[in-house]
Amino acid sequence: MILAVDMGNTQTAIGLFRDDQLLSSWRMPTDRAHTKDEIHVRLLGFFRMYGHDLSSVEAIAFAGVVPQLVREWEAVAAQIDAEFLAVGRDTAAVTPIVADNPSEVGADRIANSVAAAAFHGAPAIVVDFGTATNIDVVNADGAYIGGAIAPGLRISMDALTARAARLASVPLESPAHAIGRNTVEAVQNGLVVGTAAMAEGLVARIKAELGAPDAIVIATGGLAGIVAECTDLFDIIDGQLTLRGIREIHRRLHAREL
Repeated sequence: MILAVDMGNTQTAIGLFRDDQLLSSWRMPTDRAHTKDEIHVRLLGFFRMYGHDLSSVEAIAFAGVVPQLVREWEAVAAQIDAEFLAVGRDTAAVTPIVADNPSEVGADRIANSVAAAAFHGAPAIVVDFGTATNIDVVNADGAYIGGAIAPGLRISMDALTARAARLASVPLESPAHAIGRNTVEAVQNGLVVGTAAMAEGLVARIKAELGAPDAIVIATGGLAGIVAECTDLFDIIDGQLTLRGIREIHRRLHAREL
């Protein structure tokens, strides 16, 4: 079995695959202080909770944005006698990137692009609602060519409440009205609907520049469902897109080596 790990700045998503089937998935906070032993213990807990055996993991395929934790996860792989593969560092041969500096492209963006082309078709535009709101663009050949990065919903909320403490209790939900009838709805409009409107505007410009008005638009990330309630922008909502992309990259690399 293959363990796919998508480590973001705030949360780490983990998926256990048998062949191409996602058996279980879960999330845990990304803590830069975690050691290999703490990560190992957490994995054991999750595996027992879902009725799996950690010793059956043959490889950990990893996409991460926190360099010091890459080493800890690699050490976990060594502890359980599993292969370790880092998207980006180890996978350039099977992840087409057409960008000024391919080494700067985040591993999660690479995984999103691979999964979009492999499972939904190309050209495609992926809008990933996480700590940041990332927009990843895939051309007709299935290559990542660039995109946009904006503050995510939670970053925006944190920035707002840091200066206006009374707003801290506003839930991140899709509001019922475009015109907020009260403070809660007004903040939700500014954050949630505002994020949806930003995505709509950027995607429209990207489609025009790409010359692909029918490009598939995919939403993913932990907050995708909330934003999707405010817009008809998305053709597909795929909450496991990044994990499936990581698994696909691992599969391609091993197929190439055969």
